[in-house]
Amino acid sequence: MCINLKIPQLILLFLGIGSTCLFGQSVAKDYSHSVFAHGGLTRLDTTKPVIYLTFTGGDYNDGKKVVRRTLRHKSVPANFFFTGDFYRLKANRSFIRSLIKAGHYLGAHSDKHLLYATWENRDSLLVTSWEFEKDLLANYGAMAAFGIQTSQAPFFMPPYEWYNQKISGWTKALGLQLINFTPGTRSNADYTTPDMGKRYWASQAILQSILDFEAREGNGLNGFILLLHVGTHPSRKDKMYRLLPTLIDTLRTRGYRFAAFHDLR
Repeated sequence: MCINLKIPQLILLFLGIGSTCLFGQSVAKDYSHSVFAHGGLTRLDTTKPVIYLTFTGGDYNDGKKVVRRTLRHKSVPANFFFTGDFYRLKANRSFIRSLIKAGHYLGAHSDKHLLYATWENRDSLLVTSWEFEKDLLANYGAMAAFGIQTSQAPFFMPPYEWYNQKISGWTKALGLQLINFTPGTRSNADYTTPDMGKRYWASQAILQSILDFEAREGNGLNGFILLLHVGTHPSRKDKMYRLLPTLIDTLRTRGYRFAAFHDLR
């Protein structure tokens, strides 16, 4: 029986989108051959040639038409994690509805894209459990406006893809599973801009890093959560999402298929 619910959880109940007791069973229990880091699921079944193509969205949405069109033309299911602000932006409404209609996975990426811990020490928290829950539940509230129920979106990708064991525990307490990109390639560097100097990665170099990793690793990209961004800063003219057709075609020729996180429920 659920008792002693905290205020954020009461807010969740009020919104009608779940609680620790209401949707704790939504997350898959069998993670055979999967990889966890700091309590977060970072790679799925390493024995199967399945890739989970994943996009996050917050401040920028310039690639939404290219991404949507490419996925449709290539018949590829994908996974999208948006902030509450992204869900609420009027300019994104038709895009989000089209993703839902196409059967892609849509999840939470925090409401305000908070930084949970310092970059220097990931165990040094910058938020309290109250702030974390209030922000995340507001994200789910924005998703509820599109009819996305928590039972449909039990996986949560943290903002900045930066978290620790405490954040993973707080996520689990809400009946959710924290999920993050698989390390090893530079796919997540598609947000970088030329003014970052040596930290900047050109799109062709990012693509090559993915293919090089696949070729040299024993399990290739099996179970990979491959992260890209649905939009980037205007100062980045070299957009990785324009290489998405090439990436998909090349990986398919290497024997991979793509899947959405719906398959894990």
